[in-house]
Amino acid sequence: MTFNQIMTDLRAKRYKPIYLLEGEEPYYIDLITDYIIKNVLTEAEKSFNLTLLYGKDVDIATVDNIARRFPMMCKYQVVIVKEAQNLKKIEDIGYYAQKPLDSTILVFSHKHKTVDKRKKFIKDIEKNGVYFESKKLYENQVPDWIYNYLKDCKREIDPIATKMLTDFLGTELGKIANELDKLIISIQENKKITPQIIEENIGISKDYNNFELNIALTNKDILKANRIIDYFGKNQKENNIIVTITSLFYFFVKVLAAHCVASNDPKTVAAEIKVNPYFVKDYITATKKYNKTKTIEIISILREYDLKSKGVDNVSAEASSLLKELIYKILH
Repeated sequence: MTFNQIMTDLRAKRYKPIYLLEGEEPYYIDLITDYIIKNVLTEAEKSFNLTLLYGKDVDIATVDNIARRFPMMCKYQVVIVKEAQNLKKIEDIGYYAQKPLDSTILVFSHKHKTVDKRKKFIKDIEKNGVYFESKKLYENQVPDWIYNYLKDCKREIDPIATKMLTDFLGTELGKIANELDKLIISIQENKKITPQIIEENIGISKDYNNFELNIALTNKDILKANRIIDYFGKNQKENNIIVTITSLFYFFVKVLAAHCVASNDPKTVAAEIKVNPYFVKDYITATKKYNKTKTIEIISILREYDLKSKGVDNVSAEASSLLKELIYKILH
């Protein structure tokens, strides 16, 4: 089942006796789990019918025994197993999953890891309950996620502002949602979120950020590129070198992909390399500034400096000089 299908059923009070929520992206797992905790039982019912367990502190036999209890003066009991990724032999819940109690809502919050989908207990849960895998988004999926999240809250966002957020915040949806919620509170409905608003409310400089560094490198603007990395060196806490290298790596991987597209039509290139058409001109420009051989060389250099940035004892002390070396090698 999808997240939306699960939430639709929960809001309609169509509950399943067992839920296995697992995957590398904790955001949706937390949303579903928190909704069940807050909404299935009244505050009075929670005293006797809500049980919170933690995977590292219980065994599967204990979970099984608690799930088989009947609710007290209530239609349901809710049993939540948090950190279920630490629960040993989770597959043994398959015996209970074959005939779960309708009066129990058993939830496994299994985050940051995936379970072996070949195990029989997965099929038992799918048959009688809900199995949900929460997958991490790829970086190119994040801008659309941000756009839709804000659209649901009656807010618009500028494409460059979206790129700034993606580059700065990465793909962790909980972190992104938290920052977006701050923006939503700060601005009026139907007001477009611009780079200026991002700078004022989140602290990402609209002039000195990874997106602007990509543009400077695209145009081989040596002065601008050096100004940006100088700013990064003075503000290392807000501009982690690993995040910058990751942003550059994804950018040049897309440039290499653009080199492999037979057509020069921007729409075709955008579709082939899976980027927002608004930004495709930057990738096309980069293919003209850096030939295919040089692009491959840059990707190799980025891998080298990624290892260097993670291998030193004190990244913050070395980051500035590493970044200067890296940008010099890209531009020369």
